[in-house]
Amino acid sequence: MKKCLLAILGMALMVVSCQKETPNDLQQSAQEVEVDMSDFYLYTDDVSPFTSKNGTKYCATMRVLNEKLRKNPGLEQRMYNIEKNSRKWMAAKKPDKAGGGNGNGNGGGENPPPPPEDDGLGVINIPVVVHVIYNVNNPQENISDAQIASQIQILNDDFNAQNSDVSGVPAEFADLVADSDFSFNLVQTIRKSSTKTSWGTNDAMKRSSSGGSDPVDPQNKLNIWVCNIGGGILGYAQFPGGSPDTDGVVVGPQFFGDTGYVQSPFDQGRTTTHEVGHWVNLRHIWGDGRCRQDDFVADTPTSDGPNYGCPSYPTVNCRSNDMTMNYMDYVDDGCMYMFSEGQKSRMRSIFASGGPRNSFLAL
Repeated sequence: MKKCLLAILGMALMVVSCQKETPNDLQQSAQEVEVDMSDFYLYTDDVSPFTSKNGTKYCATMRVLNEKLRKNPGLEQRMYNIEKNSRKWMAAKKPDKAGGGNGNGNGGGENPPPPPEDDGLGVINIPVVVHVIYNVNNPQENISDAQIASQIQILNDDFNAQNSDVSGVPAEFADLVADSDFSFNLVQTIRKSSTKTSWGTNDAMKRSSSGGSDPVDPQNKLNIWVCNIGGGILGYAQFPGGSPDTDGVVVGPQFFGDTGYVQSPFDQGRTTTHEVGHWVNLRHIWGDGRCRQDDFVADTPTSDGPNYGCPSYPTVNCRSNDMTMNYMDYVDDGCMYMFSEGQKSRMRSIFASGGPRNSFLAL
């Protein structure tokens, strides 16, 4: 495993400067709380993306991240600072339960957080801009407004535990199902034709100079590019901390929404749910390593790799039952249907004061 362990110089850490004041009690706690960053890493196995049994690649986000880390000096430190600020914010809500990692105590998350109404952020509104870039010889790629609308509805359902299949969560994890209190709303659709048959993962679709479409107000809007990526890749995302010029999510047109030009078994919009999960700083459920690595969330069990298809319950890895139904695994769309409370807290932390997406709260 090629990874980057960043050392701590002292146990007392300075609070990251805030763009917006937090409630006094949280602000005071954040000044006093200590967080452990010794487990934090960014680089993952520098190999081709994990592939499913039939050879279909799923998510290229971590490979893209590795490439960006190599090319962009300073990105590693920015992501480290974001992680540190998130951990402080989460720990400040329950200082007595800060740190701790996954259920086995070897990660950087926290125990299940208080309800979202207690975190001071309220409903987080996320305006969405969808860029549809289609090949002139394949009009199916110019997906319909109805298909786009179906994906926006899926995002709202999935992130707020309003999806009908959430009832399938086994009893072991039922108390961990999270309503993340996000509201996604479509504000603009941009359509652009192209002679390209595929775009790859070098962000060319995000630049008009390369025949793509430039991002719209990325500090205040979630940009989603819908285009054929190629190579069997369903989608990829940019984590917080990257350049605003490439910030957002990319998804193949046949994996976007649940109506129209969609392809089974990734035809229920969960590729976009998964990639938006990365955009709000979630890692893959297995931590992109083996049992010794973690996704920095306390209540997601340790695993040693992705699951595919529709695994039976229980599926055991690393001496615990995998949360295979989590959106951040690699299972088929019809077999993923929950975020956890720990993931909710981690997602919401990046919108808090000092967080990389705090500007969304001013909308």
